[in-house]
Amino acid sequence: MSAHCQLTGAAPVFGNRVSHSHRRTRRRWNPNIQHRRYWLPSENRYVRLTLSARAIRTIDKIGIETAVARIRARGEKI
Repeated sequence: MSAHCQLTGAAPVFGNRVSHSHRRTRRRWNPNIQHRRYWLPSENRYVRLTLSARAIRTIDKIGIETAVARIRARGEKI
């Protein structure tokens, strides 16, 4: 499973790990991905989403119906 948010599209970011002697090696920063289950009243069912912590706060603000509409607009199947 890739570390990818279904709502915001957050994905790993790559960069360099820099040691004390200033040697550089590649590393990656993963988003804080969590699985959440939401009740979708319009479809009378639960949906399981893979979300970043920021996206969970966004759903609290805009509502699950609007969030699902945005995810479907991006072309993802739920």
